[in-house]
Amino acid sequence: MNTSSLRKHFEQHFGKPSGGSYWMAPGRINLIGEHTDYNGGFVFPGAVTQAITALIVPNGSRTVRLWAVDLGQGCEFSIDDTNGPTVVHFRYVYGVVRELMERGVQVQGFDAVYQGDVPLGAGMSSSAALECCFANALNELCHGGLDKMSLALVGQATEHKYIGVKCGIMDQFISMFGREDCLVRLDCRSGEYAYFPWRPEGYRLVLVDSCVKHILVGSPYNDRRLSCERVAHLAGVETLRDCTRESLESLKPSLSDEDYRRARFVLGECERVLTVSDALQQGDYTTVGRQMFLTHEGLSHDYEVSCAELDFLVDLARSLGATGARIMGGGFGGCSINLLPDEVYDTFVAEVPQRYERHFRRSCRIIPVAISGGASKIEN
Repeated sequence: MNTSSLRKHFEQHFGKPSGGSYWMAPGRINLIGEHTDYNGGFVFPGAVTQAITALIVPNGSRTVRLWAVDLGQGCEFSIDDTNGPTVVHFRYVYGVVRELMERGVQVQGFDAVYQGDVPLGAGMSSSAALECCFANALNELCHGGLDKMSLALVGQATEHKYIGVKCGIMDQFISMFGREDCLVRLDCRSGEYAYFPWRPEGYRLVLVDSCVKHILVGSPYNDRRLSCERVAHLAGVETLRDCTRESLESLKPSLSDEDYRRARFVLGECERVLTVSDALQQGDYTTVGRQMFLTHEGLSHDYEVSCAELDFLVDLARSLGATGARIMGGGFGGCSINLLPDEVYDTFVAEVPQRYERHFRRSCRIIPVAISGGASKIEN
């Protein structure tokens, strides 16, 4: 976390800061449990060391001034403006401000610069990291008194109301609740969660960024959610979490093939998360990996959110000896997540970029994963 770089950019765009503080919130991986969060099911994420970091300085006005270092772009808006910025990226911060105000937090104007190393469009939830960084900071700076789950919900509401992505709660939850060397099994219906130590001796988690960038706003992502809601409605349940396989099969004649396959994937994925939970308690990474491969098959064929590049990466990982691999994130590009035995790691990181570039005439990127803590103030 390069706070000196943030200070340098702040002075360049806003002048020497008077006071101010540094804040961070991480991106995430999700070991298993994809597209289950908005269906009331289980997920198994962990926060990562890649994060958004911000220097935030109250300015005594009703105006917010932002500078996004990675974009080389700035924005200014009044916290009383009911329309907000037109540039989508800055609407994440604007939405957080408005959602905090709606919950009674007395937000005041501020100047902020921020940057991060969460890859954009890679399925590591850079948007949730941005939302949680500012939600956590402003809640404390403005004495809002909201708890961490409320701040996660602020981020989710920002996605829904100001961005147009009907996401579940997982991304914002883990950005707030992450714990070093732990994955979290979250029940997205009840909000109950449990930490599982993640120190897999003999294995490593590695992401491969396909460098195919997905844009979830206005994408088929929301169409998948509508499919799930249609099936849940016909089954007479609030979310697919409460739909049984028997009920789904009985409804099959009245469902489109697409809606049936979407629902079949979600029910199977909820079961796979619980299988992985049991396997981790036993230290059984072979079962963990097998479930990851099954998830990818479902995401590719039933949920149809994969792409040629991600299918290639998963097949290649299997051929190189990966214990498990799958597409990670909302889909339509992004990363694969790979569980690798230590003995195949060097071959994997050497071979995958070469073979990928040879096949697609484009580069991919290897991203080692370390599990970290959640959103926090950076104490200098």
